[in-house]
Amino acid sequence: MSTGRRYQTVELSTIDTSLLLGGILFAQSYFTGSDTTEKEIRALADSIYYRVDWQWAQAGAPGVTMGWHPESGFLSARWIGYNEGMILNVLAIASPTHPVDSTATWNAWVGGYQWRTYYGQSFVQFAPLFGHEYSHVWIDFRGIKDGYMQGRGIDYFENSRRATLSQRGYAIANPGGWRGYTSNVWGLTACDGPANKTLTIGGRSRQFQTYAARGAALGDERDDGTLCPTAVGGAVPFAPEFTVPALLAMRTIYGNKLFSTYGFLDAFNPTFTAAGQQEVGTVDPTLGWFDVDYLGIDQGPILAMVENYRSDFVWRVMRTNAHIIRGLKRAGFTGGWLP
Repeated sequence: MSTGRRYQTVELSTIDTSLLLGGILFAQSYFTGSDTTEKEIRALADSIYYRVDWQWAQAGAPGVTMGWHPESGFLSARWIGYNEGMILNVLAIASPTHPVDSTATWNAWVGGYQWRTYYGQSFVQFAPLFGHEYSHVWIDFRGIKDGYMQGRGIDYFENSRRATLSQRGYAIANPGGWRGYTSNVWGLTACDGPANKTLTIGGRSRQFQTYAARGAALGDERDDGTLCPTAVGGAVPFAPEFTVPALLAMRTIYGNKLFSTYGFLDAFNPTFTAAGQQEVGTVDPTLGWFDVDYLGIDQGPILAMVENYRSDFVWRVMRTNAHIIRGLKRAGFTGGWLP
């Protein structure tokens, strides 16, 4: 925070760059005044966005790489197949200075999709709910469709709604027999967890994790009983009839162990009642494990998506951004609010 240098030896992340740009371009479109300060904000936003070299980040192939290490070069994984990287591809295609090829890049992205039916919902699969939420924080996908979604007869907003409903269905069925799961207590995504341990709880061997990308999709169920409020909070606009009651229920049931100074703590696990065995957080022998941290990348989607549900605020501002419009059009999106 004080130097701007990377943390330890983590990769320089293309998706974190893209989410940062989402905020920068929001500021660009929000500050529309003619005074010197607001003009400067808009100019600085362009200055930052124009300097992102998406062509370099492709490293010679259609899909943008997930990141780069100064010590070892590019990561082998690429942004292909449905996940949180949709905004990345829109921004890479839209770039006025270093654009990637729109047809090749979007075709590569869509080429990795897995359309399947899971707990009664047919949609493009991705197990953790954050993959169905992050791009939607910034871009209003209601009523606009690319070629793939035109073929499916839905839009990406409906796809995320179905993913949300399928996760709720998974929690109701609760195939793992985890404690506390109900129609109003659910939500799997990337979040903190109690411990990297295998413990016997209630006469059953259980394997737990600390931070992990939990989720539920066909053939990809990653569940150790740890629930994350941002999974539900970030999905509020998709299925408010289920997500809002779930948030209220979790706050009511678990009180200030889960909801405190800055809103929801990051995660909780009702099954993990082994006090003293946790590696992080606290354990109540009756209610289970609770995190002690608030994570900004999880708090942010709750706030932004609740406000999108209330007033379309972020979506309304971003619908005016020329870069977002350009990227969506180059990716083949038509209809709805697009001019």
